[in-house]
Amino acid sequence: QVQLVESGGGLVQSGDSLRLSCATNAATFNYMYIGWFRQAPGKEREALSCTSHTDGSTYSVDSVKGRFTLSRDAVKNTIYLQMNSLKPEDTGVYYCAAYRGAGYSNHCILNAREYDYWGQGTQVTVSP
Repeated sequence: QVQLVESGGGLVQSGDSLRLSCATNAATFNYMYIGWFRQAPGKEREALSCTSHTDGSTYSVDSVKGRFTLSRDAVKNTIYLQMNSLKPEDTGVYYCAAYRGAGYSNHCILNAREYDYWGQGTQVTVSP
C-alpha cells in the first residue's frame, strides 16, 4: 500500500524558509521513486525535485536549485523538501508523489505524468 502524507506548509514572508515533510511507509520509501511538485493558482502542476529509491540520488529542476533541497530519512521513511529564500511566486499547493518504475534506474523522472500516486497536498503561501 502506498502512503504519502504531506505536512509543513503555511504562511510565511518573502525570504523565509519552510521544510515540508512527506511521510511514507517502508514499502513506498524503499521501492518507489518519489517527487515533489507544486501547483500555483491557475497554473499547471510543475515538478520540483525527485529522489530514487535505488541509490538515494536526488534531482531538481534548475529553477529551484540552490534554494530547495530534497532529503531522505530512512529511519522515519520521510522525504523532506527544505525551501529557503522563499518568494511570492513559490506560493501554491505542494504535493509529494510516487511511481514504481519499470527497472532499476538511479535516475528519477521529473514529470508529473509519470507519477501514479499523490498525497493530498499542503498549502504554501509566501507574502511579499
